[in-house]
Amino acid sequence: MVSRATRPPGEESAAGGERFGVAARQRGDTVVLSLSGELDHDTAAPLREAIEEHLHAGAKRLVVDCAGLDFCDSTGLNVLLHGRLAAQETDARVELAGLRPPVARMFEITGAHTVFRVHAGVDEALADEPST
Repeated sequence: MVSRATRPPGEESAAGGERFGVAARQRGDTVVLSLSGELDHDTAAPLREAIEEHLHAGAKRLVVDCAGLDFCDSTGLNVLLHGRLAAQETDARVELAGLRPPVARMFEITGAHTVFRVHAGVDEALADEPST
């Protein structure tokens, strides 16, 4: 399991002291990236690195669990969109799960929800694994 977190100096959240975290778990060719906290310009690097790492390691499907994500700005959205494009180059997929209302709203406003397969939660995403 890969776990990363980042926090700009002087900024902490109530849970765990980190503004943003990425935890990964693998199940076959699928990797679940569980996000927590605030995904923005200052915290996006660990997600970018996790996506690149798992695609280079041969993951065929990344399920990004957003259930613990409190906030996502345009930088976070761009990291996910670029990850989706990188995945397509290797015949992999990036899917989203557990979008909470504030984050879901940003995806709807930008139209980004139409380019991702979106699941209600991780359990649903894993049960709905596409055949290859």
